[in-house]
Amino acid sequence: MQSLLSLCAVQVARHQSLACRALTSLPRELYPALFRAAFMEGRTLVLQALVQTWPFPRLSFRQLLPEPKQMGLPKWPRKESVQAVILALLAAPRRKPQLRVLDMTGFLDASCGQDPTTMSMWARSVAVARTCLSAQTQARAAQRLAKRRKLEPQASVANPVEVHTDLLVNRTSYSVLKEALQTSTCGPLRLRCRDLWAEELSGPSTVALLELLDPVCLRQVDLRFNNLGLSGLCTVVPHMAKFTHLLSLKLQYSNVDVRRLTAEAEGSFQHFVSAIGQLKCLKELNMGSSRLSGRLHQLLSSLQSPLESLELPFCALLPGDLSYLAQSSHATHLKKLDLSGNKLSGDHLAPFQTLLKEASGSLLCLDITECQLMDVHLMSTLPTLRCCTHLRYLGFYGNPVASAGVKTFLENSRSLPELRLIVHPVPVDCYKDLPWPPSSASLLEGAVDEKKLASVQAELQKLLQAMQRHDVQWTMDIYGNNSLDYFSL
Repeated sequence: MQSLLSLCAVQVARHQSLACRALTSLPRELYPALFRAAFMEGRTLVLQALVQTWPFPRLSFRQLLPEPKQMGLPKWPRKESVQAVILALLAAPRRKPQLRVLDMTGFLDASCGQDPTTMSMWARSVAVARTCLSAQTQARAAQRLAKRRKLEPQASVANPVEVHTDLLVNRTSYSVLKEALQTSTCGPLRLRCRDLWAEELSGPSTVALLELLDPVCLRQVDLRFNNLGLSGLCTVVPHMAKFTHLLSLKLQYSNVDVRRLTAEAEGSFQHFVSAIGQLKCLKELNMGSSRLSGRLHQLLSSLQSPLESLELPFCALLPGDLSYLAQSSHATHLKKLDLSGNKLSGDHLAPFQTLLKEASGSLLCLDITECQLMDVHLMSTLPTLRCCTHLRYLGFYGNPVASAGVKTFLENSRSLPELRLIVHPVPVDCYKDLPWPPSSASLLEGAVDEKKLASVQAELQKLLQAMQRHDVQWTMDIYGNNSLDYFSL
């Protein structure tokens, strides 16, 4: 339920012209409520006026705006509201307000089905970069004008505004972002990156970008689809040691395979391991789709402190890798563990269960999607899984489990009081003509008996109601329900 202050702020923001004229006479304590109302209602004139006259040194989206799940709000920010705030920055330095830091971090991108009324992370990154460049152009023009009028030119910007944001860069946006980072070091708007996503960039381009980032602000680097290989990672990762607050490193789809290395490639792997070990504050590591068979101990033993999030999807892990991880210092600190796409049955099952037992005291998020786990494997794992009493998310989609196994797991979930989201597989007995043993491809693409599946889903809902677990969501949607982000744990 909204407060009386919030309701009043909404009404004021709807009369934009009057609201803008009244800002100078409003108490500064009302600015946050009015900003929140104007942003959520898309009142762009009020937003621009608020930013240009902001009476506090800091304006933070995360502190001022409500969580998307509250009050039935949209999941992603409205395009016109974000654009209004960004454009207001051009006038803010000229008016010399109290604002020194604009923190726009915290809005994650829509991974699929992007709403056209919202602004994607890529578009926000480009818009902020262009605004910084425009502000620098305005400042230079002002200096030239002052020189022509024989006025004393400003040697530097007296009251710069730091713009803290998350950046998504690819080949298309690389040039404008690089130029903005280069020029913003002495401009009226100083660009500061908190989380960096870089897609499909070469090693040298990535290094050039990293060299321009503030070493204190950066907390996450996500290099995806860059196809760097071991040699490319050896070029890039050593440049990250200067980021003293880097907590998360994701190197998904980097084309790394350490199973059959040449002598030269072995040297590259050792160099990469050494570079990872220089990241003193690292708490999250994602090596998705890297073939790390038998070498996990070398990679993780180089780290200076235990990880809290480890994502190793489709890494061709061996039983020995799982055994090492279970015995390592990382196991008892893990909050998030992603082993999807690795075989966890057969010889892998016992070390996986040992790992799960060691992590049970801290584990909040577990993803074992497509791990070749059948009913018998799931049933033998249940006693250990029940010890993970803080577990909030479990994904085990794409495993050949029957409806009886899914129901049994649901009934056993009573002992997991914090569990909120389970992404379960389509039961194997709900398929038509499924080959046995089924492959991951056949489970993802096989023909489903929709009538039987609907019946099973209805039974699951009845069980949930009988258990009074209305707070738990059971779903088979692997795209619309992502596992928890490490920074939200």
